[in-house]
Amino acid sequence: MRHSLTAAAATDPTTLYRYRDGLYAEDLLILALVRMDFFTALAAIPTDMEGLCARHQLHPRPADVLITLFRAMGLIELHDGRYAVTETAREHLVSSSPWFLGPYYESLVDRPVVKDLLRVLQTDKPANWGSQSAQPDWHKAMEKPDFARQFTQAMDCRGVFLARALAEHLPIQQSRSLLDIAGGSGIYACSLCAHFPELKATVLEKPPVDTICAQAIEARGFSDRVQVVAGDMLSQPLPRGHDLHLYSNVLHDWDIPIVRELLARSFEALPSGGRLLIHDAFLNRDKSGPLHVAEYSVMLMHATQGRCYGVGEIESWLQATGFTDCQELPGGAARSGLIATKP
Repeated sequence: MRHSLTAAAATDPTTLYRYRDGLYAEDLLILALVRMDFFTALAAIPTDMEGLCARHQLHPRPADVLITLFRAMGLIELHDGRYAVTETAREHLVSSSPWFLGPYYESLVDRPVVKDLLRVLQTDKPANWGSQSAQPDWHKAMEKPDFARQFTQAMDCRGVFLARALAEHLPIQQSRSLLDIAGGSGIYACSLCAHFPELKATVLEKPPVDTICAQAIEARGFSDRVQVVAGDMLSQPLPRGHDLHLYSNVLHDWDIPIVRELLARSFEALPSGGRLLIHDAFLNRDKSGPLHVAEYSVMLMHATQGRCYGVGEIESWLQATGFTDCQELPGGAARSGLIATKP
């Protein structure tokens, strides 16, 4: 763990990230094609989001993920507020077509994730982590030390690449104190401190992750600049005294009301001139892609209360909260950053 956090990998792992991130996207296509006959119904009567939810008894959050995925796949398109099938979908996914592929997919419809996704679409409640019947949903599973350690290590190895890819584009040379909210292993706090010598950081995490985080920070040799504070971002005021807040791969775990609550909590705790940095996998402004992010959103829909959000959605909530000067920043592996200022 003591390798340099400013060192760049010689190769690009984006494709390898996508294999994992997009694992459940095909299951959602199987479900829509075989169980819901989604494309046949839409070809007959194009409709808006409300109509789709009523037609198939869907909840808005997972329905948003479904629509975004199929737009990114080039299977449906939006015209004057109504969704309609594309020519590709009309020829191959509509049951009356001579080229219909439904029977080709039918034998896969009993896959565990397909069954999970149907329940999520109809109830809006997360499925068990990894479709394991003995495992609770992700938020409850994180209260178990063994699962919390395993999950935190998984996000840590991802963060080694992603944190550096973000850090090299950050305009935070004037920031002095970072609050990394729900910062997991502390990899982002450590990486930003490695890139910005004047920066110190605090990682806010719930037990038992706070202990795991402190151990990881010490193993990396950053205990002198990165501390850990135990706390719950949803039930306690955020610590004050920091001029930069970070939510890295956090907001996508929560539905819109909680996302907006977290933005408001940061606005309250930041000083005037303080900045909020959001690092995540963002959809584009019209939520028609990119496909990598739309695929990842299916996995998030399956196991969390959230999904991937569009850049425009996050910007509108930042502005409604009171933040200004929102700026997009490049990142790695289909992730990027948004940074905004409290006036």
